[in-house]
Formats: sequence, structure tokens, C-alpha cells
Amino acid sequence: MALNRNRVALAPIPAEIRVLLVAAFIIALGFGLIAPILPQYAVSFHVSNAAATIIVSIFAFTRLIFAPAAGALVGKLGEPRIYVTGVLLVAVSTLLCAVVQNYTQLLIARGLGGFGSTMFTISAMALISRLAPEKSRGRISGLYAGSFLLGNVFGPVLGSLLAPLGIRAPFVIYGSALVIAAALVYRALGRRRELDEATSTLKQHQAAIPVVTTKEALSSPTYRAAMFSGFSYGWLALGVRNSMIPLFALMIFGNDMAAQAAGVSMTAFAIGNGCALIFSGRLTDTIGRKIPVILGMSLLLVSIGSMGFSTTLVGFIVFSVLAGFGGGMLGPAQQAAVADVIGSGRNGGKALAGFQMCTDLGSIIGPLLAGAVADAISFQMAFSISAIVGLVGVIAWLLVPKTIRPVRLAE
Repeated sequence: MALNRNRVALAPIPAEIRVLLVAAFIIALGFGLIAPILPQYAVSFHVSNAAATIIVSIFAFTRLIFAPAAGALVGKLGEPRIYVTGVLLVAVSTLLCAVVQNYTQLLIARGLGGFGSTMFTISAMALISRLAPEKSRGRISGLYAGSFLLGNVFGPVLGSLLAPLGIRAPFVIYGSALVIAAALVYRALGRRRELDEATSTLKQHQAAIPVVTTKEALSSPTYRAAMFSGFSYGWLALGVRNSMIPLFALMIFGNDMAAQAAGVSMTAFAIGNGCALIFSGRLTDTIGRKIPVILGMSLLLVSIGSMGFSTTLVGFIVFSVLAGFGGGMLGPAQQAAVADVIGSGRNGGKALAGFQMCTDLGSIIGPLLAGAVADAISFQMAFSISAIVGLVGVIAWLLVPKTIRPVRLAE
């Protein structure tokens, strides 16, 4: 009997969200396919290493500047249309990358993808916030993050198998996969529109969905704390980890071992992340959002801060696993907390855009400031300052009351 009550308490995952999970895996698989070769592709147009890194950062920059507009579009036109449009825009951008003839064209094409990326990211988060059962938001957020993780893990593996096809082929494959993902989501959400139209027109249905603005969300201490922790997460996990650790590995291990050490570090982070995602989603549904965010952010900042003082490959692996574990704990809880503020049945595109902007801003500022500190002082100081930024996110959450009452999954 207890088992049956547990199944009822968990609540089934809506069909639309299951399709979003599949689409997330396809998108991340393709991104993992092209991410490792992007800088090399840029260098093939005879530009400097610095110019090659801009190809990576332009994507995050265009995501940042377009986030307010994307949030407004989600509020006005609804999540399904903006999601599909965003995925198709990234598909066009990726296919253009496969045929560009110079660096400037590549820069424009990649920047275009950032616009589409923020459209489907905010739309997906808004759909999960609106459609996910209240007692399962953390679990569903964890599954969504896990779908992206699996794609990012297997993407580079697939890329190595496709290497004989040339450096442009992965862009064609990724662009085609994005079209498939868009078609899957369009079909799934199309069925929902047909159901809605059985009782009212689509226009009336959209108008009936209240829109939560960023200004309204800011009245919640939980949302304000999530913006701080989102900025810290973007700085540490998305910015400094991806940019500074490979450079630090080059200084410590030299040219012969740098690439291998950086690659092992990225893999170790993914392993730690995956281990945490196995249980972190349900944990945040059980005990609330606050504790997993604080514990996860604390582990992430300590691990990244300690990385600067590690001079062995074993240390790189250990701290990377711990950092990934911390990120896997706080990610679903943080997203579920924002979804709690928005609430079920409401359109939170604008509020989610504000949250996403904080994360993107951290991922842009973090590498720039950390790189400048590393050049002027030391890598140790750069990683230490980054850890302090993470501490800001922890303090913000310490000031927040408990976000939800514990959910009893079994009697």
C-alpha cells in the first residue's frame, strides 16, 4: 500500500515535458558535438587564439542581450511558439556555420545562434514551471538537467567518431538534429493546443494565462536569492571552469599534458554532476530548495577555489568531481525555486529571462575578471576571488526562509 501511495505522490510527468526531455538530449548532444571543435574551426580562418575565443563568448553575449526580448515574446506569444522558433533559429545558425567562408561570417552565424538559444531555454523553463506538478518540480528539473548532461557527455564521443568526415560535418549533423528536435516539440505541443481548442480558442487560452513579470518576481526573497546564486553558478561552473581550468592546466602540466588534464577535468565534472542528479531532484522535492542550494553552492565554490592550489592530476580529478557534484545538487533546486515563485498555470517568461540573464552575466564576467587577475597576480588569486563570488550566492540563500514545506513521498 505504501508503494502505491508513493506512486501517486510522485505524480506522472506530463507528455509535453517528456518530449522536452528528449529534445534537451538531442540539443545537448549536438552542442557537445561542435563545442570542442569551435575554436579550432575559427583558427582555420587564420585568426589569433584570442579571436578564436570570441567565437565561444559571442554566443553567451547574444543570449544575454536578447534575454529580455525573449522573455517578453514568451509572455506575448506563448512558450510553444517561441521554443520551436528558437530551436529552428539555432538550427539555421549551425547550418550557416558549416558553409561560412571567413571568420566574420562565422562570428555572425554563431551570434545568431545565441538569440535562438535564449528563446528555447527560457521557453523550456517556462513550460516546466507551468506544466510540472508541484510535488515533482525538483525531480523534473533534475531530469531536464540530466538530459543535457547526457547529451554533453556523449556529444564529444560522437564527435571523435565523426572526425574523418571533416571539421564542417558536425555542424551539418547538429543543424539537422535541431530540426528534428523542433519537429518533435511542435507535434507534442500541437496536440495540447488541439485539446485546449476543444473548450476555447487558442487566443482565449493564452489570454487566460497570467504573466509573471520580473518586477513581480523580485518581491520574493527566493527569487532574489536565485538571481545571486544564478550569477555565482554562471561565474563558477559555466565561466571559470570552462575557460580558466584549461589555461591553468597548461601552466601546471605544460603542452604535453595540458589537453589531457583539461579533458579529464571536464569528464570528472560531468561524472560528479551525473551522480548528484540521480537523487538531487527528488531531494529538493522532499526537504525543500534552500538546503540543496546552499550545500551545492558551498561544495562548488570550495572545489573551484581549491583547484588553483592543486598541482597534480589526481587533485584536478578530485576537485572536478566535487565541483560537478555541487553543481548537480544546486541546479535542480535553484530552477525549482524559481518555478515555485512563478507557480503552476502561469507564464513566467519575463521572470525567467531575468534569472537567465544573471546566469549568463556571471558566465561572461567571470572568465574576463579571472583571466585578468591570473595575468596580473596569479591563478591562485583568480580562483580564490571566484570562490568569494560563490560565497555571495550562499549568503543570499541563508537569508531566505524555507522555500516549501517538505513533501512526504511515502507514509
